[in-house]
Amino acid sequence: MSLKNLSVTIKIPKLLKNKLDNKRISKIYKKFEKSLDINENFAVAVSGGPDSLALAFLAKIYSLEKKLTSKFFIVDHKLRTESTKEALIIKRLLKKTSISSKILTWRGKKPIKNIQSISRQKRYELIFKECNKLKINNILLGHHQDDLFENFFIRMLRGSGLKGLISLDKKGKFGNKNLLRPLLDQKKEDLIFVSKNIFNFYIEDPTNKDEKYTRVRIRKLIDELQKDGLDKKKFFKTIENLKYSNKVVNFYVKDNTQKNTFFSKKTQKLILNEMFFLQPYEVVFRSLSESIKLIGKKYYLVRGKKIDKLVNDIKNNRSFKATLGGCIIEKVNETVLIYKEY
Repeated sequence: MSLKNLSVTIKIPKLLKNKLDNKRISKIYKKFEKSLDINENFAVAVSGGPDSLALAFLAKIYSLEKKLTSKFFIVDHKLRTESTKEALIIKRLLKKTSISSKILTWRGKKPIKNIQSISRQKRYELIFKECNKLKINNILLGHHQDDLFENFFIRMLRGSGLKGLISLDKKGKFGNKNLLRPLLDQKKEDLIFVSKNIFNFYIEDPTNKDEKYTRVRIRKLIDELQKDGLDKKKFFKTIENLKYSNKVVNFYVKDNTQKNTFFSKKTQKLILNEMFFLQPYEVVFRSLSESIKLIGKKYYLVRGKKIDKLVNDIKNNRSFKATLGGCIIEKVNETVLIYKEY
């Protein structure tokens, strides 16, 4: 269905329809529409930055076109004195463009260390809670092309493996929720254009200039590398190639868990046979990590260093017992048992 014919069958507010007449915005929307490609209700996380505001506009159009229910959530972390005021401004701006939203407030003690990581976790918790009430399993996030590159370098600094380097993908799982990033192939400057054109406003996060944060330092590094000839198109192709390799590893991880594990309903234990640990190391590492996450019923995978140590302990001890990720891992002869820790 063309954008010109969209208003014939679907009621799109005049203001939004007029914005779609802009050729650049129309092109961005078509790219977004192709990237998202779902027919289920969804929620959108809106932070007030240019990427998330652009996402809100594009997602609203998409929901109208597909006749889907869309919910928009603004998280007030209360980490800055002006955060509540900003959240209210964003809510009013969205309402002016026919987008209803809800502010979710993080109450309680705030962290002193790992602020960005803990804040991200809390944001997910608050949004997930609302989505559970509404029985929505799809959450749209505003990560864009630049975030993809930044994530790659940050993971490299952490010593991440293949899976970590390409962890930011268009579609991911977090517990029982689908995390969708339909802007990953969109340029930041295009999203800024949409935000300015639609809302004539966006919030510039002050931490974006604070070099105490790794992401800010990485961003400046990428800018310098671009001056020295870094080709983002080729870099994007490299990430795509790594994703293909990751799919191969995932195939063998799935094969390993299907052939070499058995879940006993009677004992509520996952049984790993000897062959489970005779696969290539990366396959063993991921299979074990996913098994612990499954039995422990956790959102997050256990940290890589702990899985490394666990694999080593299992291989070097005939009898072994440990707790990790909400699970008890026990080795008896050549068999490993994983069961929930109560």
